[in-house]
Amino acid sequence: QVQLVESGGGLVQAGGSLRLSCAASGNIFSINVMGWYRQAPRKQRELVASITSIGSTIYGDSVKGRFTISRGNAKNTVTVYLQMNSLKPEDTAVYYCKAVVSATLAYWGQGTQVTVSS
Repeated sequence: QVQLVESGGGLVQAGGSLRLSCAASGNIFSINVMGWYRQAPRKQRELVASITSIGSTIYGDSVKGRFTISRGNAKNTVTVYLQMNSLKPEDTAVYYCKAVVSATLAYWGQGTQVTVSS
């Protein structure tokens, strides 16, 4: 079992920055990939960024150059960060953290709201 706790969402003006955090606990050694997804109203959930256990990253096209994903390891937790700069109103969404163990097993966080005002 893996538990995910997200934090850092909120309201920000366009052009501003936010940093999201996702702390994973439990069976963290089973996690291969961690990532951030987002879902705006009436839209499908989409990949924002992901990072593997060895630090390889992938970004969605709409956030490349503006968002940075990173991770930090502690004794019993893994924390993934999403630094979001130059935010745009279209970045408004609920952001979800995901921890992938295998092709058939993944865990999701509860989601954190990010709202960017114009």
